[in-house]
Amino acid sequence: MRGMSTPPSPTVQPATGRLGVLTVGLGAVATTLIAGVELAKRGQALPIGSLTQMGTIRLGKRTEDRSPLVKDFVPLADLNDIVWGAWDVFPDDAYVAASRAGVLDGGRHIEGIADTLRDIRPMKAAFERKYARNLDGQHTMGVGTPKRMMLNAIREDINRFRDEKECDRLVMIWCASTEIFIEPGPAHQDIASFEAAIDAEDDQISPAMLYAYAAILEGVPFANGAPNLAVDTPVLRKLATERNVPISGKDFKTGQTLMKTVLAPMLKARQLGLSGWYSTNILGNRDGEVLDAPENFKTKEESKLGVLEDILEPAKNPDLYGNVFHKVSINYYPPRGDNKEGWDNIDIFGWLNYPMQIKVNFLCRDSILAAPLALDLVLFSDLAQRAGLGGIQEWLSFYYKSPQCAPGLYPEHDLFIQLTKLKNTLRWMMGEEAITHLGREYYDEIPAEL
Repeated sequence: MRGMSTPPSPTVQPATGRLGVLTVGLGAVATTLIAGVELAKRGQALPIGSLTQMGTIRLGKRTEDRSPLVKDFVPLADLNDIVWGAWDVFPDDAYVAASRAGVLDGGRHIEGIADTLRDIRPMKAAFERKYARNLDGQHTMGVGTPKRMMLNAIREDINRFRDEKECDRLVMIWCASTEIFIEPGPAHQDIASFEAAIDAEDDQISPAMLYAYAAILEGVPFANGAPNLAVDTPVLRKLATERNVPISGKDFKTGQTLMKTVLAPMLKARQLGLSGWYSTNILGNRDGEVLDAPENFKTKEESKLGVLEDILEPAKNPDLYGNVFHKVSINYYPPRGDNKEGWDNIDIFGWLNYPMQIKVNFLCRDSILAAPLALDLVLFSDLAQRAGLGGIQEWLSFYYKSPQCAPGLYPEHDLFIQLTKLKNTLRWMMGEEAITHLGREYYDEIPAEL
């Protein structure tokens, strides 16, 4: 069997100058991200939930007691160097958008940074109603605008923003609503087909794909926080690799799926059987409204349903997981706003097939959980760019419901394996040894006191 050797550590360029962050969408997630970072810059809030800002990383042996903060170990962009830009279908500046989103307390978390938020005004969005029919915004490039013109306009916006804000580097992150479900097809296989489909106004080319394509063409890392196909097509994966532009996705792993990627590995680790997993959500924000359309929910459903099968591997464990009933539903319920409730009923069985149940009721705040993920993805995507790591960044799977991985591989969904992969990637980047947790060295050496 051929041995696998670890490639040499890359040379990581320093994070000097301004980092421009372009969010597609200036709604609840984006404004919560922006407000949190701006408050953290001023020392008025802690970036809770952000691994890059508050997490530590162990280096070397446990006995060495080396566990620096991640941000002190790898050369990440400083929060003070971040400047913001956005596109949105509504013309509201970030102050108005944050106030309307209803996520943050105005007095505590909006008014103090009002001037900064008012200065962030969205550019007109590349948008076609057919991809999100429950979204009715007029701040767009115009009904009937050809896809080619949209693509060119996005590229112009990127370059104008770069020049006006004097940015040294950029990252683009999708924080907008979920588009309708699209299967990868002939239009997504190669550049010639993709370009022809753009000019033919092919419905297989959605606005999310145009943003992703524009980002790659302009050398801007792209992170996809929704389950849209976007950058996850053969043509754009190949182009990102060729142009050495980092890409990652799909769909921020925030509430219910976060719980699944913790609980399902526990069942598998303990060889406990699973009969059924019923998941339902109530959500009242704009994302919930968009997902109220069946064709948009289908995209989200595909993202959520794949998790259990990939973790439990029913083909390898047919007696335990070969007949699982898995149901996911999302219900639009306006009174709840951004405060989503995810309810899970899990029917399991143990020794001698005796049944048991687990019930989880996660009353979470969707954007409060998503914002730190978005921050980490921005900073790590920029780090990957400076380390010369183009194409799919599978080490960022930790942040996604439906992680991108190389063709022919299955995605890794187990949260703790994902975290190990992420931290070992950071160690590798900086020339430190990967940590396997084998730990034999502590016992093979005879302690002096014995």
